[in-house]
Amino acid sequence: MMTPHQISLVQKTWALAEPLGDTVTTLFYGRLFELDPGLRSLFKADMQEQGRSLRTMLSLVITGLTQMDRLAPAIAACGRRHVAYGVSDSQYDTVGEALYWTLEQGLRGHYTDEVHKAWKATYEFMAGAMKQAAHMPA
Repeated sequence: MMTPHQISLVQKTWALAEPLGDTVTTLFYGRLFELDPGLRSLFKADMQEQGRSLRTMLSLVITGLTQMDRLAPAIAACGRRHVAYGVSDSQYDTVGEALYWTLEQGLRGHYTDEVHKAWKATYEFMAGAMKQAAHMPA
């Protein structure tokens, strides 16, 4: 479970990263495909549009961190969609690694060990909820 301080750190650092827009998602997908080139085949859509969708989802999650109960249905739906796309549980670790690297690049000096731990807690919550939903009967 995330602490209020961790939630605050994630929200404050996302407010710094989110305005970087396409730069953030270009870094993220570049790193993701570098870590696992096989993931590229899961992305059929325009990558700029995919990047906007990713930023929208992250913004939704980060804004809703103080109201996890209201956030859970959206995260579960996202997890079910990812199963349909062919995403496996193990690929969530690669996505997390790419996310942390991207934040470190974009936030530079603002990406402290404490911020990393807060983001890790956020991502583990989100990925855990998505994987759990993916394994639930429809």
